[in-house]
Amino acid sequence: QVQLVESGGGLVQAGGSLRVSCTASGRTFVMGWFRQAPGKEREFVAAISWNSWNGGSTFYADSVKGRFTISRDNAKITVSLQMNSLKPEDTAVYYCAAGRPGAGSVERAPLYDYWGQGTQVTVSS
Repeated sequence: QVQLVESGGGLVQAGGSLRVSCTASGRTFVMGWFRQAPGKEREFVAAISWNSWNGGSTFYADSVKGRFTISRDNAKITVSLQMNSLKPEDTAVYYCAAGRPGAGSVERAPLYDYWGQGTQVTVSS
């Protein structure tokens, strides 16, 4: 059993930046971020796998490419999501997830085994 603890998030004006982080209690293969806005389904944001030879492959939803950056510290078993140029539509509860989805399936939430409690990100216009 792996526990995920998120930190960061908060309130920021449009165009600003925030960083959310997630620390795992055990080693995982793929760590990712999903978000869920009120009245909407949970959606994929970004994910990072662990490769010993290049540090990991990254994956992003089209809506955040070029604005968000995911990274991980394998020694600390931590994944972070740096969010720049935030928009009001980025407002949501952000969830950290961990599991072993294949490279072609990182956006599929049911393939993740472990989830954090969620952290609120609010972007005001």
